[in-house]
Amino acid sequence: MYKVLQGFGNIDNFLATRGGKPFEGMTVRLFNPKTQLWSLYWADSNNVKFDSPVIGSFENNIAYFFTKDLINDKEIIVVFRWDSTDKNNPVWSQAFSNDNGENWEWNWYMYMTRID
Repeated sequence: MYKVLQGFGNIDNFLATRGGKPFEGMTVRLFNPKTQLWSLYWADSNNVKFDSPVIGSFENNIAYFFTKDLINDKEIIVVFRWDSTDKNNPVWSQAFSNDNGENWEWNWYMYMTRID
């Protein structure tokens, strides 16, 4: 990750091999000091376009970022959650809701470890 726009944004890259083929993703994060909200934009080498941003903020070391999306032509709400309660072992997770946020299907977790 590296900072851009005088610290109001940052960019990171993700490199992997999926199905024997190289895969590259990137996230561009922008902070709006007026609204105090972050907008996170994802793009990858499969789609070669930015997805709609997920928008949100941190409170007490936990952040929620929301957007609307389509799966099989059905509208859903997507939430990303960053839990940095343990600064050395943050957790990123994702959930979908097809009933306007009444129920959530948590379908992806990434457990990280900080290496100094």
